Amino acid sequence: MLKFRRIIVPVGIIFMVSLLTATSVLASKLQTFTGIVGDAVCGAKHTMEGDELHCLHVCIQRGSKYDLVVGDKVYVLDTKDQSVVGDLDKLSDRPVKVKGEANGNIIEVESVAAAK
Repeated sequence: MLKFRRIIVPVGIIFMVSLLTATSVLASKLQTFTGIVGDAVCGAKHTMEGDELHCLHVCIQRGSKYDLVVGDKVYVLDTKDQSVVGDLDKLSDRPVKVKGEANGNIIEVESVAAAK
């Protein structure tokens, strides 16, 4: 019984440390980005005549993806959840906070909310 405890305790400690390390690595990939909602066709500058919001909606209707303009950088927003798409539509051309995982210039969106 004593030999069994000598083995189990270190194995349990190693398992817990590994689990905590893996959890922190996965959680660290989620970031918050603050910027303006736009569309991937136009990027930071809308090109269609009329106001920018009209241009954005026309581009989205034609199949463009939403994007997020953060300063000089433009991220394409990859959205799997339709409620997030609805939120992006409501918050179009306004400052927002997007939570997600960035991979190059693409953000896999977890959530979006109006920036305060």
